[in-house]
Amino acid sequence: MLFRSLTEATLLRRYKRFLADVRLPCGTEVTAHCPNPGSMLGLAQPGMRVLLWQAPPGEKARKLKWSWKFVEADGAMVCVDTMLANKLFKEAFTAGRLPEFSGYSSIEAEHKYEDSRFDFYLQGTAGSAMVEVKSVSLLELSEQGEKLAAFPDARTERGLKHLETLRSLSLKGGDQSVQFYVVARGDTRAFKPADSIDPAYGRALRQAHAQGVAVHCRAVEIKLEPCGEHCFDLEMTLAETLPLLLKEP
Repeated sequence: MLFRSLTEATLLRRYKRFLADVRLPCGTEVTAHCPNPGSMLGLAQPGMRVLLWQAPPGEKARKLKWSWKFVEADGAMVCVDTMLANKLFKEAFTAGRLPEFSGYSSIEAEHKYEDSRFDFYLQGTAGSAMVEVKSVSLLELSEQGEKLAAFPDARTERGLKHLETLRSLSLKGGDQSVQFYVVARGDTRAFKPADSIDPAYGRALRQAHAQGVAVHCRAVEIKLEPCGEHCFDLEMTLAETLPLLLKEP
């Protein structure tokens, strides 16, 4: 996934979840769309360096021409646009870069099952699979000081419901149930549930995993190249598989 001509800016404040005031290099202050409904814990402090995407002049339907895509936090570039996790998954699946899904050849987005809607439905020689994708940006430190990716960054009833439905589907047999985490940063060594933030989600994830739900996690690789003054091209791809730390806390 390639982003061209992202503009560097300074974060002034994030508010009402989907809005952020930023200062451009020229000193002008503008309001940008923040495509992240989570708490963005550790990613939204005033003064942080951010990268913005500017909509083409012809897109009149957009109320805000600037959109916040990345932030530099803890020495790493982090993607804050949660919708890009699904696009990365589909891009990697279509290109055959996800060996864990080698038995599937077709992909359908926004698949409805009972009273839930899942991100993807896969089919192939391996049968069929229901896949829910989550974007992970929260950083936690282990007792040894290792950087760990953690989810969620705020309590999530929706995420809890998805896990319960995946677990129920797994117990019925037939379709494979998959919870897939995309860690939107490249500086972590493993993945864990954020029990201190949402212990119910952590319990549900461990139970789902124990009862047959496949849990996968991959980090992203982000490459940044200057393309002008305060302007950057950025390439983001799904990268290495991260170990899962699912032991009870």
